[in-house]
Amino acid sequence: MRSGVVTGEKRVQSGRMKSIWAGILLMALTGGALHGDEGQQGLRHWEIASADPDRIMLTFMGDPATGRAVTWRTDASVTTGLAEIAPGLAEPRFDRKARRFEAKTEVLDLGAFPENRQGLVHFHSVVFDDLQPDTLYAYRVGNEDGYWSEWIQFRTAKRGPGPFQFLYFGDAQNDLLSHWSRVARMAAQIAPDAPIALHAGDLVNEGHRDTEWGEWFKAGGFLHSQWTAIVAAGNHEYRQMNPENPDWEGRVLAMHWRPQFTLPEVPSLPELLQETVYTVDYQGVRFIILNTNRMQEEQIPYLEKKLKEAGPLWRVVAFHHPVFSPGRDRDNAELRAAWKPLFDKYSVDLVLQGHDHTYARGHVTVDRSENFNTLYVTSVSGPKMYDILGNKFEVYEGDGYRHDRQAENTQFFQVISVDGSQLTYEAYTATGELYDKATITKDFVSGTKQIEQEIPDVPRRTHANTERYER
Repeated sequence: MRSGVVTGEKRVQSGRMKSIWAGILLMALTGGALHGDEGQQGLRHWEIASADPDRIMLTFMGDPATGRAVTWRTDASVTTGLAEIAPGLAEPRFDRKARRFEAKTEVLDLGAFPENRQGLVHFHSVVFDDLQPDTLYAYRVGNEDGYWSEWIQFRTAKRGPGPFQFLYFGDAQNDLLSHWSRVARMAAQIAPDAPIALHAGDLVNEGHRDTEWGEWFKAGGFLHSQWTAIVAAGNHEYRQMNPENPDWEGRVLAMHWRPQFTLPEVPSLPELLQETVYTVDYQGVRFIILNTNRMQEEQIPYLEKKLKEAGPLWRVVAFHHPVFSPGRDRDNAELRAAWKPLFDKYSVDLVLQGHDHTYARGHVTVDRSENFNTLYVTSVSGPKMYDILGNKFEVYEGDGYRHDRQAENTQFFQVISVDGSQLTYEAYTATGELYDKATITKDFVSGTKQIEQEIPDVPRRTHANTERYER
């Protein structure tokens, strides 16, 4: 676990990370460029790292009532990053009460992936601790030479259960700046007070390609630094370092993942799963994030441990590949066999997934009775679209799955509201139209749940009645 004020270098999976001083020495030896840096030709100005902090990302670390983590990028000239945080008071000199933290800094050699046109960049991370619950804070990141971000505000969680909303995005993946941007921004308009954005994998298409991460960050803009992100890794976050090698076994987690997302580590899990499998408890809701790309069986003990622990009123599990795949020619049978029995046994309330670039919502009952058990959702927020086969969901009836709502060729985001004994699920299109809704009501004493389908009177969206997207 990281402390609040830290220096040095954060450990990363690939082993390619070097210490700050090793990075500086390497720059000196190479004239500031690595692995074929060609002067950043063809890059937009906002893709090029500089002394100004960019790609500012807020994530959970420790208790959400008393802490947060922030991560940002600079060029290699910034060797010491700083962050400041203060209570978000109404007066302009609130900043006089700011605490200063020194960042961990790690070197990322973008040039290790042949398609990138930059060499060394630095990612800086700070864990804010000893914050007060349910309090508005303002923070900024920068360095001692005066290169600072704007002040950005967020509110810490309440100590115990309390009402809140969170956003859920299926695969963004393609045409991020031009097409995914409007989804993120519409979500902020529909749920302006939502403190959390959950991303169910495939945030980008080529996980090692820096220009795509640049688009993802620019598309979300300041929202990435204002929402606190919960991220799951998709298959497109696992790519070969050599683009000409098609071997799946040669794929590794995106070089950006661990440097740019400061996420909880779980000592009991294998190194290959670190910062891709973790848990966040927020105001009565337990979010369990899993990795469907690697070592599914090895995650079962951790999953069961987190599901059986007493305390959370609601349990939400998120990962990339769907348990009940709506994809035309897809069926993740091994995943379903490995994890669904635990979802059934511990009555998981909500399972959020991506991967299949369609929209499908359905549910499973208790022992095939009429009593609701778990809501399953597969969704897509980006513009890449697939088809749903007409009888696709019939194959899952033996597993107790009942289909509720579907759509094709539509970009969605979800607003999920938790308030006491009710969890309300809403799916919106990129234009802000409510397309789907359901409310789960739970008796916390008996554990029994009911679901109320509140589907709007809106025609089902298909490729036949919408403008088909051609990449």
